Amino acid sequence: MPRPTTKDQLLTASQQEHAALEELLAPLTPEQMTRPGALGDWSVKDVLAHLIEWEQMALSWYKAGRRGQAPHTPAEGFNWGQLPALNQRIYEKHRDRPLGDVLKQFKTSYRQALKAAQGMSEEELFTPGYYAWTKKNALAAYFIGCMSSHYHWARTELGKGLGRKKKGAT
Repeated sequence: MPRPTTKDQLLTASQQEHAALEELLAPLTPEQMTRPGALGDWSVKDVLAHLIEWEQMALSWYKAGRRGQAPHTPAEGFNWGQLPALNQRIYEKHRDRPLGDVLKQFKTSYRQALKAAQGMSEEELFTPGYYAWTKKNALAAYFIGCMSSHYHWARTELGKGLGRKKKGAT
């Protein structure tokens, strides 16, 4: 799927990729979802917690921007060149969470991110620098990265880790 360049494309891509990820997850047992090794040392649950954290970061950046603030991106104490360390911190933060809690928040967080994107204007999403904190980037780049692209990444990587091919692969 090409990178979205309109709000409708962003929403469609996010909904399609999330649905495809849920389809991959649907037949998994709790034991399969909590077994390490789905992606390196991570379990499926750990990957879902990772997705949740990134959705929530994108939402917090957006809310800060609406208040006229400049959020720390990607996170306090980290720069974009330190994503492996940030992702490790996210893993450590969530690795002991119960599966049920992660699954519930996976659905809730997705709905929150989707609702936020639905409420944004085309201009707000795709005008570079619309919010000062995005500098030369468009807000859409952050939401695509934390939603449709991230869901696609998770589906692809989990598909490999679970020994399945992703649906719709070319």
